Amino acid sequence: MENTAKKPLPIGISDFKKLIDGGYSYVDKTLFIQEIIEKGTHVALIPRPRRFGKTLNLSMLRYFFEKGEKDTSYLFKDLHIWKNEKYRALQGQFPVLFISLKDVKHSSWKETFKALCKVIAKECERHHTLLEILTPREKELYYKILSEEDDPTLAEQSLLLLTEWLHRYHKQGVILLIDEYDTPAHAAYIGKYYNTFIDFIRNWLSAGLKDNPHLERGVLTGILRIAKESIFSGLNNISTFTILNREFQDKFGLLESEVKELLEHCGLSDKLPEIRQWYDGYRIGSCAGIHNPWSVLNCIAKKGALSPYWVNTSDNALMKHLIAIGTDDLKADIEELLRDGVIEKTIEEGIVFPTLEQSPSAVWSLLLYSGYLTINATPSYGVPCRLCIPNTEVGELYRTMILDWFKNSLHEHKYRMLLSSLTSGDIDTFSQLFQEFMVSSLSVFDVPPEESEKIYHAFVLGMLIGLKDQYEVKSNRESGLGRYDVMLIPKNRDDLGIIMEFKKVGRFEKIDLETAVTSALKQIEDKQYAQELLDRSISRILYLGFAFEGKRVLIRSKYFSGRFGI
Repeated sequence: MENTAKKPLPIGISDFKKLIDGGYSYVDKTLFIQEIIEKGTHVALIPRPRRFGKTLNLSMLRYFFEKGEKDTSYLFKDLHIWKNEKYRALQGQFPVLFISLKDVKHSSWKETFKALCKVIAKECERHHTLLEILTPREKELYYKILSEEDDPTLAEQSLLLLTEWLHRYHKQGVILLIDEYDTPAHAAYIGKYYNTFIDFIRNWLSAGLKDNPHLERGVLTGILRIAKESIFSGLNNISTFTILNREFQDKFGLLESEVKELLEHCGLSDKLPEIRQWYDGYRIGSCAGIHNPWSVLNCIAKKGALSPYWVNTSDNALMKHLIAIGTDDLKADIEELLRDGVIEKTIEEGIVFPTLEQSPSAVWSLLLYSGYLTINATPSYGVPCRLCIPNTEVGELYRTMILDWFKNSLHEHKYRMLLSSLTSGDIDTFSQLFQEFMVSSLSVFDVPPEESEKIYHAFVLGMLIGLKDQYEVKSNRESGLGRYDVMLIPKNRDDLGIIMEFKKVGRFEKIDLETAVTSALKQIEDKQYAQELLDRSISRILYLGFAFEGKRVLIRSKYFSGRFGI
């Protein structure tokens, strides 16, 4: 990175020329150009999470390759790519089509088609010099595209026509850049016109990318890899490089060394540990320690103030919906992730939106590719990926989401009363509200009688998220002579420490709820689970036994007597 002292931060600026001309701080990612060239892929699809620098990198490719009226080589003269004469020779040598679909997100197909025609017309107008070499019939087609005529067949052929005309005019193959290609697909799924959109974009991209003799190279970016059979059917010249691949692994997002240098120039070096905890944690291919660039830049701009900048810039409705309607196992896996755990899941190569609600593996793929999860080890072919929550910022989103579910299941004042009665030791009130909570939350955690304890475990841990400011919530940890289910460790040593043990009563089991809850309390005592609290000088300790049978629950309590073995 060049000297960034006193330079403004490029927050929200994704045009490479505007960034360089404006004297903004720039983390040098120009070796992305070199990797694109050396890879030699005819058409590359590179999905990355939202706001990880995709648009800026594609804009950089445009200004590097594009043969235009004005010389743009000066933009690169102080950057890494300019050090190699071989690459310098390619600057400004190709016609370029640059199309961004990032704003094509509408509630109906009619609006979407109109927006697509407008985007194509804008790029068509940028190449108005083509008129010099077009035949009368071609000029007629050009003006139809320019006037955004409502002609789906012409729109589907627009990429092919523009590449053909540009090739003829410049006597050089065309570089086609398409940014955020999947944004309209997401909107189409939400707006329930997905199949209509897919039919159009499949034909549009196939015409421009498949066996197109006028195409020198194509690069597409987006968040997801939409399944080949949906959009890229028949396109055998496209290569996909997701976050599971090593290619381009350090070209999107910020490396720790880059963050460190930014912080030094801004006089915020002491903020690195906090920034790492909040915004680091992503892994792409074998490259670990990748920070979320949007959040880091916003944090620096706010003089180191930590906040969920990235997760607050997007509608997370689809993610929340898919988790809310997910299986009990899925919710239990989310609970494991919230405990800083790691889960192993098979990740699908492509996303088919209509199957998201029926396919748990598709949900995990969506969460991973969108940046709501990351891999914690370099993936190997044929081996399930190890997934985890990348950092505090994303973890806060999950916690807020679960807290919202519980608040919606019970009026907020009752939810607060539930937590207050628990921490004050008013177990009669707590038991009454908890039972009501269980019943009213049926749509959130649908727990069949035959399900395992982990579902109840997830339910209780979700409820306890509301106590995170007062308590450290631990789960399945060793203490005394065994492993407790849940422990609430007060941040104020004078507050009540709480140990919870869960027992499930199955449909065909001979024991009843009373027997099970007595067994839970006895286990807390016999296994001396209170030891961890005692080691922290917490003397007020409450044992809570839970016995579950379907949606019924029985809760009994007992205070620690001050000694074990009674």
